Amino acid sequence: MKRALLALGAALLVAADLPAETEFGMPSRDLGKAAGRCRANEPGPAALVSVIGLKDRAGLLRAELYPANDDDFLNDDKILVRQAKTFGRVEIAVPPSGPVELCIRLPGPGTYTLSLLHDRDSNRKFGLSSDGIGFPGNPRLGLSKPKAAAVAFAAGAGITILPVRLNYRQGLFSFRPLRQP
Repeated sequence: MKRALLALGAALLVAADLPAETEFGMPSRDLGKAAGRCRANEPGPAALVSVIGLKDRAGLLRAELYPANDDDFLNDDKILVRQAKTFGRVEIAVPPSGPVELCIRLPGPGTYTLSLLHDRDSNRKFGLSSDGIGFPGNPRLGLSKPKAAAVAFAAGAGITILPVRLNYRQGLFSFRPLRQP
């Protein structure tokens, strides 16, 4: 039944001749936001992402939640939503000062993956030479995505605290945290 409704929704969008970046009646950048936002005083399940190592206080921070497997981790949001798989997104402006945290709701206790993007120019795209990226567990990064198992985290029924250190491109082939003064 769910697949039939999703197929019907996709067919209606095609029939309505909406732009390619629009899915389910909204731009792709907005998919998963309703499912991702934490509510005030919500006890969980949720992940509280504590951002470490910002390069500056410019732009946006975007956390995206994925299933904990290599096929779905960092997969296209439209595909995940069409297939009714776990996907959530939270986006905030980088605060001018103080600690930086994002809260993202989880569908339930379980194992998930998450990416954190510091979109310094607020264009909602990853800029290889300027933007920062981070994952739970803070794995060492190269120029390819990490394996889902390396960035997976286990969440319980409450709030799971996730410290995530941002990595920025340094040199031709290296992504790593900034040196702390």
